[in-house]
Amino acid sequence: MPNSLSRRNFLTKTGLGAASAITFPNVVRAHNPNSKLQVGFVATGGRATAHINAAHRLDCQCIGFAEVDKGSWKNAVGKEGWGEAKGYTDWRELLSKHGKELDTIFVATPDHTHFAPSMSAIAMGINCYTEKPLSWSVREAQMLTDAYNKTKVVTQMGNQGHSMQGWRIAYELIKGGAIGDIKEFHTWTNRPVWPQGGGRPEGSDPVPANLDWENWIGPAAMRPFKEKAYHTFNWRGVVDFGSGALGDMACHTTDGIYSIMDPGYAASAEPIFMTAPVGDQFPSGMTVKATYRAKGDRPGFTTYWYEGNKVDGTPNMPEAPEELNVDNRELPRTGNLIIGTKGKMLVEGDYWNSPRIIPESARRAFGKPKQLLERSPGHHDEFIMACRGEKPREFSQSNFGYSGPMTANIQLGNLCARAGKRLELDESGKITNDPAINDLAWREPREGHGPIATII
Repeated sequence: MPNSLSRRNFLTKTGLGAASAITFPNVVRAHNPNSKLQVGFVATGGRATAHINAAHRLDCQCIGFAEVDKGSWKNAVGKEGWGEAKGYTDWRELLSKHGKELDTIFVATPDHTHFAPSMSAIAMGINCYTEKPLSWSVREAQMLTDAYNKTKVVTQMGNQGHSMQGWRIAYELIKGGAIGDIKEFHTWTNRPVWPQGGGRPEGSDPVPANLDWENWIGPAAMRPFKEKAYHTFNWRGVVDFGSGALGDMACHTTDGIYSIMDPGYAASAEPIFMTAPVGDQFPSGMTVKATYRAKGDRPGFTTYWYEGNKVDGTPNMPEAPEELNVDNRELPRTGNLIIGTKGKMLVEGDYWNSPRIIPESARRAFGKPKQLLERSPGHHDEFIMACRGEKPREFSQSNFGYSGPMTANIQLGNLCARAGKRLELDESGKITNDPAINDLAWREPREGHGPIATII
């Protein structure tokens, strides 16, 4: 395809019925700094309300949105000044009809429908904010990273803790030598708080009149609608649609690992505990071990992820270290324990809140670390500032160049659980000990539900 193909020409030559994506080279629409940022939303319910409110607060102009559940349209159409915004149940219609006008889109659909609108937007030169996890599969994350690296668009994944100061303080403590070289990260979560470990529900229920079930299913294999089984929340534990507790929370609770260690792709990943094999749903409890290679003067290290409960119903968590027992403290229900060659650090909560050297006597002895990193104005703020050209695109710090490899590693944990075995990878992220498993890293979209545009 000629390099002169513009977004306008692309949109006039393609339609919703296209059987395959159109590929075209790096294009990006220059934003007029004297005009409002023109935004669209792929989803307006659930987590999308935070993006709608932020875009409205930051004086963006919504020109259209796509939401499969018309009951959630009110979240966008009720905003002051957005009365002309057009609503659709199909994201492909939003991009085909308004792509030439859009500066930016926000994607906040269930995990399995993140990839196609995000890839299409990037290829069309539209800045893209996509909720966590960035993608449903390992391969999708890698493809979005590659697309980002070939374009000039601004991107952001919705892991808001990356814009908070917790991981930055942990970074400054570790780089300041507070606990020596890192040997292990232990990360745990209280999720799932939705059904996991069960089978596929039998039967079907009538599809609600307000719900476009065809487009909710999107790229996954079609299955009957079942009330309360999937839409609006319980899809998270279903393999075809969600990413389980690991996909839901690790983009928050392991974010500091990737921010601090810059590890690249894992060398290996294996499930060392599962309450049951992966079926239609992910298991109700799981522990995944991953190893990472040495890099520069940094030694290799190991990570452990704990989710859900053990077989006896007790929380699946690491044992409390002696350094906490000294202070008569217990592990929080979600957090990180970092083990170094010279000490340990505890990080409480989902968003790398309150990193502390333990025990308390060691924290007091080390003191306050030197500030090494700039603080963020806020997750949406840094993204919109970069979209407007007020800051360089990398100012949006959880961009797909960062969040793509992180998501690929996270989804690798789910992949090894589905495979039920240890996986070994080369530095490019390709599985080497059982190449057939690479096929599980990707799912061919159901006909008509892949990207409508891709990058050459």
